[in-house]
Amino acid sequence: MIETDRNKTGIFMRVRDQIGRLAKDDRGVAAIEFAFVVPVLLALYFITMEVSQGLEANKKTSRVGIIVGDLITQQQTIVKAEVDAIMRVGEAVVQPYNRSSPGIYVTAIQITNESVPKVKVAWSRKLENGTASGYLSKDTTTTVPAALKVPGSFLVRTEVKLDYKPVLTWSASQKKTLGLAAAFDDIQMDEIYHLRPRMSQEIPCGDC
Repeated sequence: MIETDRNKTGIFMRVRDQIGRLAKDDRGVAAIEFAFVVPVLLALYFITMEVSQGLEANKKTSRVGIIVGDLITQQQTIVKAEVDAIMRVGEAVVQPYNRSSPGIYVTAIQITNESVPKVKVAWSRKLENGTASGYLSKDTTTTVPAALKVPGSFLVRTEVKLDYKPVLTWSASQKKTLGLAAAFDDIQMDEIYHLRPRMSQEIPCGDC
């Protein structure tokens, strides 16, 4: 009986010693910490990268509207080919971002000189997916902010829309990758500007 107790005590002591040595053994701790920290660091890196690229793309979207509107309102008269060329200049502003193309919409607006002024389209063009074409029909009714609804005035409205595709969900084949489509879907960016002609009262477009 005494011998059995001694054996049990010896086993207990050995187990306790093994546990003690294991608790003091810090080999591999760095590897475990690295395994926990790396995913967090990678996630922070990609999120920071995506946010910065998104903000830059949004600024460029705004810049497109300003540039296109500014160039058109400097003209006294204009033709369809010139409007299309200016829109293509605006399209180039978003480079090197090339995951989607901006849609650019230019509308010349005539506000009638009446007691209850009407807001009508004088001419309109658009650039979508690199192709220029007509947009709103002449003399159709449109809208402007109340503060700009001045009888007898002429405005040029530029609209820019960009479906921003996060780099984490995009590939050259236009297929969403990495299984992150639900978390990072396309982000709609858009800007609208209204500008007045600088060199004349109106900007007619003879062949628009």
